[in-house]
Amino acid sequence: MREIVFDTETTGFEPGDGHRIVEIGCVELMDHFPTGRTLQFYLNPERDIPIESQRVHGLTAEFLADKALFAHIAEEFLEFLGDAPLVIHNASFDIKFINAELKRVGRGPIPLSRAIDTIEIAKRKLPGVRYSLDELCKRFGVDLSARALHGALLDAQLTAEVYLELIGGRQRGLMLAPVEIAAAATAEMVRAARQRPEKLAPLITATELEIHAAFVARELGDKSIWNA
Repeated sequence: MREIVFDTETTGFEPGDGHRIVEIGCVELMDHFPTGRTLQFYLNPERDIPIESQRVHGLTAEFLADKALFAHIAEEFLEFLGDAPLVIHNASFDIKFINAELKRVGRGPIPLSRAIDTIEIAKRKLPGVRYSLDELCKRFGVDLSARALHGALLDAQLTAEVYLELIGGRQRGLMLAPVEIAAAATAEMVRAARQRPEKLAPLITATELEIHAAFVARELGDKSIWNA
């Protein structure tokens, strides 16, 4: 199953107030493991960036002045998403900004029902704890050393790690268990058999031995391996 984890950085909290996206980051998962495929865009928001937002993500209007407009990357972004479920931390925030940008370029919205919200999963699995991305990373031992500032691609990667922990943990070793069990069973089968302390008494009678010897001599001759 293919899933896309994504995150955005913005100039503010509400697209209805004219705020825009300044960065998009996406991480591809296949069967709940990262494939290594990512997508990232810095975007020119065509407006100023309040100092409060700059303190969060560190992106300035000067840095973004020569970056692409959302209209220029919309097709590539939507193609990367495909029809995969979207894993997002606080999905309603990112979806409303993406949909505002899609509306500007004449594209249809992404339904919120398509999103898997890691906050909602955390609320069900960890009632009563704090649900910020930082707090969940600390709870699951996810490395936060690179997160001096927020960044869409970095936060998407962190969200992917938290998501995989929330749905059961990234225990790749469990996927190998059937192979390991089979290998152990094979090793058990080929292990040398223990020797009896005393040999069993032969079950063949003297008469049967004479009949066998006569058959070998008559049918196989003197070079039979039984005569070796």
